[in-house]
Amino acid sequence: LFLIMSQSQDLKYLPGFGSEFESEDPRCPGVLPKGQNNPQKCPYGLYAEQLSGSAFTAPRESNKRSWLYRIRPSVQHKPFSNFPSGNFTNKFVDCHPNPNQLRWHPFDIPKDSEKQDFVSGISTVCGAGDPCSRHGIGIHIYACNTSMTNKAFYNSDGDFLIVPQQGSLHIYTEFGQMHVAPNEICVIQQGIRFSVNVEGPSRGYILEVFDAHFILPNLGPIGANGLANPRDFLHPTAWYEDREEEFVIISKYQGALFSCEQGHSPFDVVGWHGNYVPYKYDLSNFMTINAVSFDHADPSIFTVLTCQSVRPGVAIADFVIFPPRWGVADHTFRPPYYHRNCMSEFMGLIHGNYEAKEEGFRPGGATLHSMMTPHGPDAKCFDMASTAELKPQRVAEGTMAFMFESSLSMAVTKWGNETCEKVDKQYYKCWGPLKKNFDPNWKPESLKDGAIDGPTKPAKHAKHTA
Repeated sequence: LFLIMSQSQDLKYLPGFGSEFESEDPRCPGVLPKGQNNPQKCPYGLYAEQLSGSAFTAPRESNKRSWLYRIRPSVQHKPFSNFPSGNFTNKFVDCHPNPNQLRWHPFDIPKDSEKQDFVSGISTVCGAGDPCSRHGIGIHIYACNTSMTNKAFYNSDGDFLIVPQQGSLHIYTEFGQMHVAPNEICVIQQGIRFSVNVEGPSRGYILEVFDAHFILPNLGPIGANGLANPRDFLHPTAWYEDREEEFVIISKYQGALFSCEQGHSPFDVVGWHGNYVPYKYDLSNFMTINAVSFDHADPSIFTVLTCQSVRPGVAIADFVIFPPRWGVADHTFRPPYYHRNCMSEFMGLIHGNYEAKEEGFRPGGATLHSMMTPHGPDAKCFDMASTAELKPQRVAEGTMAFMFESSLSMAVTKWGNETCEKVDKQYYKCWGPLKKNFDPNWKPESLKDGAIDGPTKPAKHAKHTA
């Protein structure tokens, strides 16, 4: 168990990505049934409830489920009714396409007089696909300043990967509690109920996936170790509250929000076991792999988590980070190269200054470079990197940028295009000062001054005969 201080209390975590866990609230020892999942009578008079995150018949290596032993079953609630969705949506077919390079200034946090919790503070920037067919993604911003009081949320459509940028989140889940600070992330999977407490103005990013769950990327020739190591992922331990008060349960279902009422806390799970459990990860634990000879390696070497499609090696979504590291490549333009991609790239900034665009791209803002839209370093970055002394240097010191990359072509919502009023309409100008450096009289050293030891001259074309 890892012991971590949070909100004046000790939170214990279970380490290990994709592991089988079991956990009991220490106030009720022996709560987990022995030798079976669903006894005729559970210890302490509890109810047994299975939460399935995959089909029953999924292969064992991808089969996800957990057994919860709770004071009341989650089925005990009043009927659902419509709940205001605000700017939170999965309707992407109504959005007019926008192929431009897009940059957003930092998104607004509500004023103190405008009380807004985590769920009401979610606004959708872009996405693709349809939760009804279980295929696609959504990218959202959350901005809030008040805690969810006697309120819980669960997503029937997919998984949430949450990236805090400002303000820590104290998250209550059916499996226990997690404290997630900026430079950490958490994943809360489909169907898991949770509530978010904040201690003041808070803002961050959410990546939602409909198809499958996040996994660690394969390492291939890297070997057995590196990138995000499984032991650094932390899962909550069992904790329950027995409160008979009115709670509002909000469900996201087929892209819409619904709410119901129940007379007890949803966080009444006294013990649980299984492998379908929320988790958190500290981005500073990432073991960076980089080029140590020449050329700028592709950003896939910075992948923390991936949600794979049915096509081998093609991701519905990759979560990629650009942490502090050493740059040592010889004869190389070291920043990211100019690029057109068959993937969509959404970037956010947690803190610091991103190396390829030190001006304009600010913490709490974002960029989107859509499928096959060209992008790359701005003119200032190009000029500096093209003339810099190629000595070992620290890159991204004091910075953490990240990317949500997807094989899907994402549509920007009306909120993202217009309503948020954060689109930087001058973004395209950062490439305007790029100069024409072409010199047709340039020659390689091997061909100067009559040198004959260079590449041979092209042979004359042979004469064609009939």
